[in-house]
Amino acid sequence: MQQHPARHVSTTPDNKTGLRVACGVFGVFDHDDAAAITALGLHALQHRGQEAAGIVSFDGSHYHSERRMGLVGDHFTKQGLIDRLTGRYAIGHVRYSTAGDTIARNIQPLFSDLSTGGFALCHNGNLTNALTLHKQLIKEGAIFQSTSDTEVIVHLVARSAKRRFVERFIDAILQIEGGYALVGLTNKKLIGARDPLGIRPLVLGELDGSYVLASETCAFDIIGAKFIREIDNGEVVIITRDGIECHRPFPKFAPRPCIFEYIYFARPDSIVGGRCVYEIRKELGRQLARESGIDADVVIPVPDSGVPAAIGYAQESGIPFEMGIIRNHYVGRTFIEPEQQIRALGVRLKHSATRCEIEGRRVVMIDDSIVRGTTSVKLVKMMYEAGAKEVHLRIASPPITHPDFYGIDTPDEDNLLAATRDLKGMCDYIGAHSLSFLSVEGIYKAMGCEKRNPDTPQFTDHCFTGEYPTRLRDREGEDDLQQQLSLLAEIS
Repeated sequence: MQQHPARHVSTTPDNKTGLRVACGVFGVFDHDDAAAITALGLHALQHRGQEAAGIVSFDGSHYHSERRMGLVGDHFTKQGLIDRLTGRYAIGHVRYSTAGDTIARNIQPLFSDLSTGGFALCHNGNLTNALTLHKQLIKEGAIFQSTSDTEVIVHLVARSAKRRFVERFIDAILQIEGGYALVGLTNKKLIGARDPLGIRPLVLGELDGSYVLASETCAFDIIGAKFIREIDNGEVVIITRDGIECHRPFPKFAPRPCIFEYIYFARPDSIVGGRCVYEIRKELGRQLARESGIDADVVIPVPDSGVPAAIGYAQESGIPFEMGIIRNHYVGRTFIEPEQQIRALGVRLKHSATRCEIEGRRVVMIDDSIVRGTTSVKLVKMMYEAGAKEVHLRIASPPITHPDFYGIDTPDEDNLLAATRDLKGMCDYIGAHSLSFLSVEGIYKAMGCEKRNPDTPQFTDHCFTGEYPTRLRDREGEDDLQQQLSLLAEIS
């Protein structure tokens, strides 16, 4: 596929300072406790989305849908919504809004009554031609009920001229572009689909003779399911009582999974692409120590995602590892900050320094990535206030210089620290004694690759390189960009 440079049209609220993956998806076919199992699976995938959660079930004659803002555990309990989600078939979704507003009508799974019967769909990822398709569908008379790009897929299925539902579904996904993992439900089928490059993850498992689909293997662990395999890039699986039917409607491409699944998004206990995420993150830290070691007294991670890399860095460098920053896990995204003096405390609401491990020492602080840099500024300042003699910031990934369009919530280039400053400028802004990033080649070495192949990279790494693996149809050309901005204003 061609690679295209792009400008990023940001719809991200300014208070989102870190990377956020779009969503997590889950589905189970023909199990007595389908809704409860789906809720447990979504619990395990909560790290992939904390704005909203939803489940749709089917009991053989009726569909049941419950969608709520907030965390899975806030709503989906046995005494609550789960009792209303009857049936042996269910799919579920946890969400961050990378496409569409944070409003109730955008919570997934989306459900529609089509000519072929009921159809529920949930989606992890982003479509890079969603605005183009949306505009076309509106002209043809489509009426949209949400601002989510997932609804575009529902309309394409509904309008397909194909006879069988499977053919209509495949006809629809042949028209979409970008990175996606889809889980759908009809009255007879559980459906899974993965984009042609396998940018977004999707795995297949088995529980008590029933098939399950999920974004990550950690969702299988919590329910005691057996991992069977990953859904291949470009594959569509149709699960019925007769078994699994596999379709491969796309031309064959080498897989290009998103490198950030290994760096940040996937849970450390998940297996992605046959690799243990925790071990990969430790190896990223080891490679970082080889590339940018420094004389220091203690290695401190930024919790939680920086912990494995910091362990690897400490092991390779021989510098002691300590938990010099403690994270408060009980501060949610809706924490009320009523006074300016409380708001000014900023990062202290979520992190506090362990002074006894920091005071008088030269600190190497390890984080997984830097986006805007605002959190890094606060954490470095916290280290100095706790008595650190020196603070050396080491990042277990390369500088993020380009935005993402495949399901990662990144700001536009003007708000990416590495896109607006050189290394010295970033270090001065953050206030550290020194700053180093892992190289792109270092990531590939940590992944077990001899080097990055510039002609056919083994992973999707556009945030570091600017080499996008698909067309960015919605953002091609300045004239088209202005049209899409106008359309975005209309549908948001």
